[in-house]
Amino acid sequence: MADEKTWKALAEKIESYRDDIVEMQRTLTALPALGPENGGEGEVKKAEVLKKYLAELPVDEIEEINAPDDRVPAGYRPNIVAKIHGKSHERTIWIMSHMDIVPPGDLSQWKGDPYKVWVEDGKIYGRGVEDNQQGIVASFFAAKALRDLGVIPSYDVGLVLVADEETGSEKGLQYVLQERKELFRPQDLIIVPDAGDPEGTMIEVAEKSILWIRFHTVGKQCHASTPEEGVNAFKAACHLAVKLDKLYEIFGDQDPVFAPPISTFEPTKKEANVPNVNTIPGEDVFYFDCRILPRYNLEEVEARISEFIRETEEQFGVKISTSSPQRMQAAPPTPDDAPVVLALKNAVRDLRNKEAKPMGIGGGTVAAFFRAAGLPAAVWATLDEMAHQPNEYCVLDYCVGDAQVFAHVFTQGEEDFTA
Repeated sequence: MADEKTWKALAEKIESYRDDIVEMQRTLTALPALGPENGGEGEVKKAEVLKKYLAELPVDEIEEINAPDDRVPAGYRPNIVAKIHGKSHERTIWIMSHMDIVPPGDLSQWKGDPYKVWVEDGKIYGRGVEDNQQGIVASFFAAKALRDLGVIPSYDVGLVLVADEETGSEKGLQYVLQERKELFRPQDLIIVPDAGDPEGTMIEVAEKSILWIRFHTVGKQCHASTPEEGVNAFKAACHLAVKLDKLYEIFGDQDPVFAPPISTFEPTKKEANVPNVNTIPGEDVFYFDCRILPRYNLEEVEARISEFIRETEEQFGVKISTSSPQRMQAAPPTPDDAPVVLALKNAVRDLRNKEAKPMGIGGGTVAAFFRAAGLPAAVWATLDEMAHQPNEYCVLDYCVGDAQVFAHVFTQGEEDFTA
């Protein structure tokens, strides 16, 4: 059984790190790790700082798995793997977080500078503080507590910090799994702290399929006062976007395991077309984000979308092409009795006197890549789900509590998470 005296000592030690947690959040937030798709230079500056943090613990092993990317000044996207050796090397308990963030959006909606942390009513504000710096910081201080108290974990502990999660993971976890899949073994416990609820009782074991679609509509540009001389690509695209709302009815099944329990089909990003008001656009580009229950095949959805495209082309005399920036059929779920699920349930029960339960979510996380590779992974964190919102915040108590849960998991033995 997990040593109660040890995990209580670890929890008490982590409580003492509150000011350090805020300062680490402040440091990381000031280094906006935006991918090139979002107009940024990647994660290198943030990775360099994080490597220094890890070296100061110290960790027993650290390596960087760089994914080539000529779109960023460094020429690569960093992925960091660090390990602390445990009593046994038969398993590794991995916690995997992502370094990249999304842009802050409309700055007028922020109460302060999104890249300068401020603390208010027990909340740490700033872009990226919850998504996914809470995971980075909580896992770091769980490991620090081990080192500061001289506790040797039951198994090896691994911290993985990846790039490119927000824009598809091709240069992040996908690259790591492609280049170094042997790092991860089916018997390992893999925790991804990138989704959760305020109680910390949701253990995400299943995700919906993800389909991002870019619609490129081509008509004919002309002066807005003589629309009959052109073909309004923007108007046609708007009609298509509204038509696609029928997907909610066509693929309308519900599954209470998921939150929300339905498939979702939403227009999101809109690219600029013409720069002036009195020109009818000859081209238009918009995007859809679809999160689809696993019972539906993506091919079914794509076939229906193709029908709507043909109808729109015939109605407006335009040509519409599509591409998929991200497309992933849902991977098999992590079993409810997987060791990682049982270990998290034990920790939440002991530390919070609550019962956590396995669930599915609509959002996509990189856990899907682990599952697709045959590696059971669980997504868990304590969150108010402020990701991508203005005035994003991380609740300090949540960050402390998550670090305590991770430290508890590090002390568990085989008998704790064997069903």
